[in-house]
Amino acid sequence: MELKDIYEMLKAALQFQLFTLNQTPVTLMSIVLFLGIFIILFTISGYIVRALRSKVLPRFHLEESIIYNISRVIHYTLLIMSAAFAFQFIGIDFSGLVVVFGFLSVGIGFGLQNITSNFISGLILLFERPIKIGDRVTVGGTEGDVVEIKMRSTVIRSLNNISIIVPNSEFVSAQVVNWSHGDPRVRVEIHVGVSYKSDLQTVLRCLREVADEHDSVLKDPKPFVRLMEFGDSSWNMFLGAWIRDPGNYYQIRSELNCAIVEKFRNNDVEIPFPQRDLHIRSPLPVPFASQ
Repeated sequence: MELKDIYEMLKAALQFQLFTLNQTPVTLMSIVLFLGIFIILFTISGYIVRALRSKVLPRFHLEESIIYNISRVIHYTLLIMSAAFAFQFIGIDFSGLVVVFGFLSVGIGFGLQNITSNFISGLILLFERPIKIGDRVTVGGTEGDVVEIKMRSTVIRSLNNISIIVPNSEFVSAQVVNWSHGDPRVRVEIHVGVSYKSDLQTVLRCLREVADEHDSVLKDPKPFVRLMEFGDSSWNMFLGAWIRDPGNYYQIRSELNCAIVEKFRNNDVEIPFPQRDLHIRSPLPVPFASQ
């Protein structure tokens, strides 16, 4: 077989009409051109978005979450424009997109509901911003920081440095605890019991000093100390202190606990352990039947 014959066979295969879309014949060549043009425009849009995110948008001194949302919206817009241009290039006008969306709606009825729901939920997260990049959230008992919001899912980096992929619909339909939403200040709560033999005013003073001496504890709102209840073997005290960054919650709580131990030890304040009194009764005489 000569090279010319191979060329003619390849040409005929590429020009073979597969189907008709909006009265426009679609051939294998048109599909190859569509994919090629779309991939080229997709690559170019990726370079544009990365340049905007790394060089242009930071000059406006915007928050990282706002920069991320703007770049994602621009990325989606460029993708739609690339698809529209690719359709126009192969001779299919915008009405052809309506037909494609019609086919897509049929596919949605056959199992793409979750994908579509997650995609729409991702758009809601970008525009409504109930969560944003860098937020400390708790979803389904998992606590971590939001590191990326994608089209279908959101990536959360747990406290153990494990990436957890959460579908976007979970943030829209389920309850989500966002530690950083609005006002990022959170209250550190510490419960501690002290012996009934301790001086109450000394206990109150020690707890206030522990909160006031820590650099990460805010002065406004002021930390406070409360005597919550009388326990079995202790006064149950409560220390509430506000911090600015919820990401440091556990570290600051540990530091306050250590400071309380040292402060109580230096001021002769005892942290008791549970005590129980055991009373043993004398055995009662057991009557025996006489012979």
